[in-house]
Amino acid sequence: MEETKVLLDDSMFEKLDDSEKNTEFIAMESKTYLQDAWRCFKKNKLALGGLVFLSIMILLAIFAPMVSPYTYDAQDLDLRNALPSASHLLGTDKLGRDILVRLMFGARISLAVGFVAAFLNLIIGVVYGGISGFVGGKVDMVMMRIIDCIYSIPSMLYVILIMMVFGSNIGSVLLGICVSSWIGMARQVRTQVQTLKQQEFALAAYVIGAGKLRILFKHLIINCMGPIIVSTTLMVPEAIFTESFLAFIGIGISLPQASWGTLASEARSVIQSYPLQIVWPVLAICLTVLSLNFIGDGVGEALDPKNR
Repeated sequence: MEETKVLLDDSMFEKLDDSEKNTEFIAMESKTYLQDAWRCFKKNKLALGGLVFLSIMILLAIFAPMVSPYTYDAQDLDLRNALPSASHLLGTDKLGRDILVRLMFGARISLAVGFVAAFLNLIIGVVYGGISGFVGGKVDMVMMRIIDCIYSIPSMLYVILIMMVFGSNIGSVLLGICVSSWIGMARQVRTQVQTLKQQEFALAAYVIGAGKLRILFKHLIINCMGPIIVSTTLMVPEAIFTESFLAFIGIGISLPQASWGTLASEARSVIQSYPLQIVWPVLAICLTVLSLNFIGDGVGEALDPKNR
């Protein structure tokens, strides 16, 4: 059988121009984990809208009382219970104080309480739950029984006792909120750490000589950050609502300081004659809590590996 030989030379091929080279090459832009999470977060319109609203509220809380010609405690008895106008955009209260300035000043207190309480709960819950889940055994059993004892007492009782001892101030409110609010975070972190410490990467870190604290915080806690961040974002509206509720029933931040709950409590006395005054603080609480919940849902979806 004769073999057929085909002679190849350069005349049989046509060279491509530089512009035509790699025309079929498909490449994905390199992105970090945070960049990818931000891209997923922006797709959630409700979460993005909540972030924009919260940013505007924070900016107004910082700068509005600074640039306003009125102060949060300046009284003008000639303008008591005035309706919204060009000089007072949201009107005045029963003592002639500008409601908009007091609302923005109250945002400072309410938002500060919410974010600081969430941060403290994050630190306490992560450290306590991480140690409990990592050490295990009798230590874990004792630490969980302590949590059960704390959780068995109503949180409102803690708040009332703390207010009676330390008085009505921001520190007392933060302490009352944080006494038992970290328990949910601690339990969640404990469960995550107990699962992750059985994985191969944790065993490999132990084999190469990594210390226990390094394994816990550098390897295990880091891999729990997705659920931890989501839980933290949801703690902020819970703390804001708790502070507002305490102020509304009269055991929260005392006058003349003006949190949103304090403003709603003051407006309650004139609700039949001037119902609009209670609308503004209640609306601020509802929109802020709703925005934070949207942000929490968006962060959860953005950090979920299944949505990649």
